Formats: sequence, C-alpha cells, structure tokens
Amino acid sequence: MSSATQSIVIRGAQIVNPDAVFLADVRIVNGIIEAVGENLQGDLVLDGTGCYISSGFVDLHTHLREPGKEEAETIESGSRAAALGGYTAVVAMPNTDPAQDNVATVLFVRERGIEAGLCEVVPSGCITVGRLGRELVPYDSLSRVGVTLFTDDGNGVQDAHVMQRALTAAARLGVTLAQHCEVSALTEGAVMHDGACCSSMGVPGWPSEAEEQMVRRDIALVRLTGAKMHFLHLSTAGSVQLVRDAKAEGLPVTAEVTPHHLSLLDEMLLGFDPIFKVNPPLRTAEDIAELKRGLADGTIDAVATDHAPHAGHTKEQPLDTAPPGMLGLETALGVVNTALTLTAQQIAQVMSWAPARIASLPQQGRPIAVGEPANISVWNTTDVWTVSRHDLASRSNNTPYHGMELRGRVRHTIYNGQVVVQEGKALK
Repeated sequence: MSSATQSIVIRGAQIVNPDAVFLADVRIVNGIIEAVGENLQGDLVLDGTGCYISSGFVDLHTHLREPGKEEAETIESGSRAAALGGYTAVVAMPNTDPAQDNVATVLFVRERGIEAGLCEVVPSGCITVGRLGRELVPYDSLSRVGVTLFTDDGNGVQDAHVMQRALTAAARLGVTLAQHCEVSALTEGAVMHDGACCSSMGVPGWPSEAEEQMVRRDIALVRLTGAKMHFLHLSTAGSVQLVRDAKAEGLPVTAEVTPHHLSLLDEMLLGFDPIFKVNPPLRTAEDIAELKRGLADGTIDAVATDHAPHAGHTKEQPLDTAPPGMLGLETALGVVNTALTLTAQQIAQVMSWAPARIASLPQQGRPIAVGEPANISVWNTTDVWTVSRHDLASRSNNTPYHGMELRGRVRHTIYNGQVVVQEGKALK
C-alpha cells in the first residue's frame, strides 16, 4: 500500500464525471486530488491506458458476516473483495450475530472496517430489534452514531403498523429505511421462482406477488408518512412498474437491482444446483428485460451486489435446505458490463454516484476534480476474463459465475488516497 504522503499519478485514462468524459492525468497528494491535467508527475505512476477513472464504486448491500459468521467472511476479507471489485465503500447489512440493532455492534463493525483500511465500511442498522419485525430499534441513538440506512434485510417487515411507525421515526430523523420485499406467508418452503421450471422440477415456488405485494404496501406507507424508502434487490417486472409509478407521483423512493438478477435465469436451477439459489429468486427472461429497462430509464437507481458469502459445506446441502446467496463484489463490474450495454457514465451513475447519494456518504461518489477526496476506481470495459472461484478474495467461493467469461475489470483502486489495489492485485 502506498504511503499517504506519496504523490500518486494515474496516467492515460479517461476521467468519468457527471458532466463530461475526458482524457487527463490525475495527481493525488495526502488523500486529496491535487491536480487534473496533462503530463503530471508523481512518486508512483499508475497506468490507466484503456481505462476510465471514476469515483470509487459504492455497494449498498454487502453481507460481511462479522460478527458471528466469520467462517464465511470477515470484515477484512470482505473489504479486500470489495477493493478488488473497485469499491471504496460498502454498506454492511445488519443480519450479523449479534444483529446491528444496537450502538455497540454498529461501532464494532465500523471500527473493524477502519482497521482493515481497504474501503469505507458503513454499518446499517436494523429496522426492528433482532430483525424480528416487532419492536423498533433505538433510532435516535443509532442515528447519533452515524447510521443513515436501516434495514431488516433477509426479512421483510411483515406488520404494516410496525413499518408505519418505523417510517415515521425515519422521517423525523431524515434517515432512510431499506425494505426486503417479501411477504413471508407466500414464500414458506419456496426455493425458486414460481414458474414453468419450478413446476417441472416439483419444488415449491416463490411467486412474484410475494415481492410486489410488499412494494405496493410500502409505497402506500411512504405516501402516508413522507419518509424515504429504498427497495432492496428488486427482481420482478411488476415491482419495476410499481416503483416507476411511485416516482412519477413524486414519492421519495429509490431502488436497486443485483448483477445476478440482471444476468441469470430461473432455468439455471433445473440441475438442482444450490449455487443458483438466492433470495429473492432468479426470475424469467421477461423480468430481466424489465429490470434492464428500469435501470436504463432511471426507475432503478443503483446496482447493488447483495454479496452473500456462505461456507462451502452449507452451500453443498440439498437445494431445499441450502442457504440462499451468492458472492458479488469482485464480479459486479464484469457482470453488469457483459449483461448490459451501458456508457461509462451510466456505469458510474448506478455503481458509484447514485448509491453514494442513497447511503448519504459525503466522501464517496464525488467528481474527479481538484480538492475532492481520492476515493477512486480505475476500470475498463474491454478486458475479457474467466471467473475462477479459487481466485476470489472472499473466504467463501459460492459464485455462480465460476467458469464464465466476463468483459470489464478493475485495474486500480485508491481508498483515502492510498493504493489498495494495483494492476488487479490487492496490496494488503
């Protein structure tokens, strides 16, 4: 890792800002962009030929597993995977053990992220105590220590009255609730999308309505309370349309989609391989087409990985008992760039600028300009590479992309003015 006092120059890449894309060198000194121009000199020169320079990627949805499930991932190993994927910030989901429903656990997660020093680790808070959907967490206390995003991810808040009270508290504090949209009464025992493949396999199906019913309910609660709502990992065409209509109405809602819901079909489960089991489940080609359209037209604001590591022995269980979830941090750029045709600005918009705004991260998603913090990703859309689960930094290897060719890769990542990934290799 480079010294904080060392000047770093990125040479030969195109700068990607919201207002322009242009070729220029970037010099970084003491964690700040000190110059943008031609023929800049520095102590360390990074080759950006054929690449773009943007603000670092921000993941709204990362499972780091620590505390409690360190066998699958630690904050350090997850941070390393994030840095290799071009991320300079990740929002850590609260389904840890103990859950992030109290100040002590939130501060532990944040401190462990600082110790790792590979990206900004941003702890989310639970919506309800223990993510059980009954008693609200101490919103005032958690907000005072900097929590801006609250979610019971993994569980949808089933009780509308509890959700209304949570949204009222969020509106008062100016924080955002992020909902896992699943009506659990409709998904009990389900392992995959409720469609033709599910029927042919003879396994319980997960209907689209289980997601859409909760999206519909929570849009009504946003209308009632005026609170900000972020919809996690949308997966159905119907959900996209509901969010599109809510935005047209002017409601303060945002939404994300995962790389795997943009690229993988429910039919991949025909072989009963639990590597393709995820929550919400992989859907149909029609759903994927609408998710892509929603991302292109701004209905869906961000791509979020839902990086969900699981220890190998758990994913090797039968389909009905194996846990849902896939790795995502190191493959996100390649999957998005391979599955969609997006400009460099569009990629930066959905992977950096928008998620930084949704998570209220003032040091992230900033333009590449003099005086701005040096949280930077250098990446391309041309390198073709084959994913190997054996080469990933995560403690787990449950990637559905093993053996697949992707196009687009991160070359360098700079966090807080320090090089943490150089030429695709983690330096720490």
